[in-house]
Amino acid sequence: MTGSDTPSAKPSSFRLAYVPGVTPTKWVRVWNERLPGTPLELVQVPAAEASRLLADGGAEAGLVRLPVDRHVLSAIPLYTETTVVVIFKDHVATAAEDVTLADLADEIVLHPLDDLLDWEKLPGSPAIERPATTADAIELVAAGVGVLLVPQSLARLHHRKDLTYRPVLDAPESRVALSWPQEEPTPDLVEEFIGIVRGRTVNSTRGRAVTPPQPSAKEKAKAKRAGTGGSTGRKPAPGKQTGAGGRRGGAPKGGQAGGKRGKPRGR
Repeated sequence: MTGSDTPSAKPSSFRLAYVPGVTPTKWVRVWNERLPGTPLELVQVPAAEASRLLADGGAEAGLVRLPVDRHVLSAIPLYTETTVVVIFKDHVATAAEDVTLADLADEIVLHPLDDLLDWEKLPGSPAIERPATTADAIELVAAGVGVLLVPQSLARLHHRKDLTYRPVLDAPESRVALSWPQEEPTPDLVEEFIGIVRGRTVNSTRGRAVTPPQPSAKEKAKAKRAGTGGSTGRKPAPGKQTGAGGRRGGAPKGGQAGGKRGKPRGR
């Protein structure tokens, strides 16, 4: 087999799962700048299936919603989302900048099967049936059936011109985290992404292996003097070398070291 026939090795890639509402764009951009030779593959997954996907090795890491099983997955909480109520644009609640759960007491509050909020008690009155998905619940709100409480990013994701939303001050909130399968040590590419998400610089010692900073010319000269007992290290100019007798050429005049030549004394 010739060199041209040898198959080239496929570059390793990093698979990042993410759930609806989470936008990984800024972190992907930094990844592509720092590791252009390692492709990052995005895997979108429903929030309820993200933990199982990571545990089964379907992705190296994921941007998920808490909670996750800490016996199986590691997680770093990133941020907490505001909960909003999705309503018609002419709903009475639009007169205020925000609402409370008590303000929704007379509303039919939709509770989809893929709901992301941890409710102790759902406000308002329940619908006859629970919508299968958040997208289905949005359609019902648009049809005038009820209102829907979701993390703000999902309200933006399912934006419609005839609907709007308002923050709900005392509603449960959803937390987004970076998660990955528990493994010791943490794989290098996962460490890379952790560093990016946490805002570490490219020269961080906890990120990639970095090249040690090179000494300046002044530091090099100082180190050289220290290694030669304080000598400046300069070479004498040609023709100006001195020897033990202090004369040029390395020996006393007359070619003999340690003695003087002259006329012999008379006896």
